Amino acid sequence: KVLPDPNLLGPGIKGETICVTGAGGSIGSELCRQILKLEPKKIVLLEISEPNLYLIEQEILKTIPKGIDIIPTLGSATDFNLLQNLFIKEQVNIVFHAAAYKHVPLLENNPIQGIYNNVISTKEICKAGKIAGCKKVILISTDKAVRPSNILGASKRISELVVQAFAEEENSSSKALDSRTIFTMVRFGNVL
Repeated sequence: KVLPDPNLLGPGIKGETICVTGAGGSIGSELCRQILKLEPKKIVLLEISEPNLYLIEQEILKTIPKGIDIIPTLGSATDFNLLQNLFIKEQVNIVFHAAAYKHVPLLENNPIQGIYNNVISTKEICKAGKIAGCKKVILISTDKAVRPSNILGASKRISELVVQAFAEEENSSSKALDSRTIFTMVRFGNVL
């Protein structure tokens, strides 16, 4: 098990408003737990599943450090208007995009929904993050995006390309460096 290094993450999180998409999922909920330890100002939980949102909210409320606001938000990461309004209203600084369909057999049987959910959500989050002036948008990807052989891997690889396109556009922008949104990604993998 590799533990998070608070010296790497802490300074970027402390005092910031963080949004985690897919906050009730396996990766999103763990991100929420770890982010809370780093003392953000506020954490926005975006989740499409009402039961999952309720569970992570209740868990966090039991352990939340004083002074951190929790904003549970029920909705889809593919809903641009929701994202834009949420990012602006809550003044989100950093977005961790963990919302995704990830079960390989289900996605193989439902490829259009898998691609739509995983790719379109990434595009809409990047677009909303840029418009809202977020400092960072971070895609949580997967090792299955390397030479993809299934819908999950392909949809996540396309999502990575979307993030790269936003990063290149932002880097070639005439905006000042400190007013640009940083678009980045990390690939998670299953390790035995």
